[in-house]
Amino acid sequence: MLSFNILLTSFSTVAKIAGVCLLLLLARGVFWFFNMMFILPLLDPLRKLPGPTGSSMQNHFREVTDPKYSPEVHEEWRERFGKTFRFHGFGKHDFRLMTFDFRVLTHVLNSPTYEKPWQTRALLARLIGRGIFSMEGSEHKMQRRLIGPAFTSTSVKTMVPIFLQKARQMCERWDILISEPFLDDVETPMDPPPAYAAVATASEKFRGRTIDVAHWTSRASFDVIGLAGFDYRFNSLDDESEAVYSAYRRMFNVADKGPRMRGVLELYFPIIRTLWPDNGTRVTNESLCIIDKAGRKLVAAKKATVLAEAPDVQDNQQKDILSLLIKANLSTDASKRLSDVELLDQCSTFLLAGSDSVSLAISWCLHYLSQNPKIQSRLRDELRSKSPSLSPPYPAIDYILTEEKYPLRATLPPTYCSTDYSVEEHWDEIEASPYLDAVVRETLRICPPVHGTIRVATADDKIPVSHPVVLQDGTVVEEGGHISIRKGSYIHIPIEGLNLSTEIWGSDAQVFNPDRWSCLPPSARSPAHPGLGNVMTFGFGPHSCLGYKFCISEMKAFLATMLPQFVFTPAEGVEISKFNAILTRPYISGKWDKGTQLPIVVGRYTT
Repeated sequence: MLSFNILLTSFSTVAKIAGVCLLLLLARGVFWFFNMMFILPLLDPLRKLPGPTGSSMQNHFREVTDPKYSPEVHEEWRERFGKTFRFHGFGKHDFRLMTFDFRVLTHVLNSPTYEKPWQTRALLARLIGRGIFSMEGSEHKMQRRLIGPAFTSTSVKTMVPIFLQKARQMCERWDILISEPFLDDVETPMDPPPAYAAVATASEKFRGRTIDVAHWTSRASFDVIGLAGFDYRFNSLDDESEAVYSAYRRMFNVADKGPRMRGVLELYFPIIRTLWPDNGTRVTNESLCIIDKAGRKLVAAKKATVLAEAPDVQDNQQKDILSLLIKANLSTDASKRLSDVELLDQCSTFLLAGSDSVSLAISWCLHYLSQNPKIQSRLRDELRSKSPSLSPPYPAIDYILTEEKYPLRATLPPTYCSTDYSVEEHWDEIEASPYLDAVVRETLRICPPVHGTIRVATADDKIPVSHPVVLQDGTVVEEGGHISIRKGSYIHIPIEGLNLSTEIWGSDAQVFNPDRWSCLPPSARSPAHPGLGNVMTFGFGPHSCLGYKFCISEMKAFLATMLPQFVFTPAEGVEISKFNAILTRPYISGKWDKGTQLPIVVGRYTT
């Protein structure tokens, strides 16, 4: 009986302690909620700025991120509120800064006070590891210093043969697809997998095939980064079921659907992925395991190769990005070297930045060219007239489709034969094509692969402005003045909004017009981007994209290979829309659930 009373007393004591703890947690939660919703907003200096209003829990994320609305909303807000204003994040309590003032942008993007939010870094780290995109501070500086030499103009030029090789291989596959329905003498034509998304179309004046160009450029650019980045043959143009490519595509098909409520909860409570994994979590985990396993083998093998070869051999032959990174890593202070895991994370970063972003840029360019036949014809004429090296037949670059592997090849024109032109001369002709350069720049301006980016203030700060800001009470912050921002506030950088601003680019800012690059208005010129003007696609400052030369060169190589051979026209009855996830992707209107698709009718060009 005594033991029972003691036990009962102990249980009562524990219950009281648990109750007190629960009450304290509840009180803390109530205080946190009250502080977030009512107290902090009153102290937030951003509340004084002009901006759109709304109910207490209304957000403006749709207006900021959805490309159906964002171009017009950006223009409307800039005209109503000036170049620097605030909008609602997750509600009226969450004031966020947006600016079209390049003085503000320069301050935010160059100051160490502003970093990517931990939520953004956690999302990226989950998918591509702790690479340069998800790091900040000293870690980011070290990684950037090591990676930089791999993306110099000289380094990128050594990758040009790979760009051309894969562009031609993709064109060979398209040529075969176009030919299949019309080769009556072939009893058993090659049967492509359903994922090729090719449907035959024909007319008296035009013979072509509807091809999902986003799907094909994704495969081609994945092969490019495999060779240029790691000297590894994914061969996804030949077989899209290749393990790493398939895993990568499945993982990003999940990510492209957006984080939704569950994804947001997982950011704050990662244990949810372990305790209650859903299908998306399982697909992502399985994909990451495949990518990680292959990546570890790749890094180990490449490291062993670099260590084993003589310095003169390394300098002359090991030109892929991973080899250059490993060599730079080994030559630095041992205390500042990247571990094998960190090297692997850089590989995952290269796959995203060097594959998806470039393939999307090429796809969007073909989309705009298909909608603008005069621009397309003018570009084709330039490429075909400048030199025979830009028209079939091309100089051979260690790539020929064999009749054994592709039986239909014997019936097609010999477009890939040797000529007297070298690869270097061929590339010089491409680089010397001014209208091609203008088309590439205009594509990157009007449809940047990344629609916007976010920074968070890690300390209270005063931000200089170069344009007046009229506060809510009528007070004017004059040019040369400062606006205050508190620690923890978010700053949205509207890359798409700046690229489409009529104030910067003129009244036709939302029109695909490569001719604008022959005479940019003063407002579109910027010493921060020599040759690219005020295009924000690659950012600027310490976090600007190191691979912009890689992207531009690959785009030019693919376009210079495709345009002389093919004509691109819109697929009949298909409306293409954009959606912004991690990257800006195309989809067929009304078929968002089908994922990234960009069908275009592709036919052979005939003189």
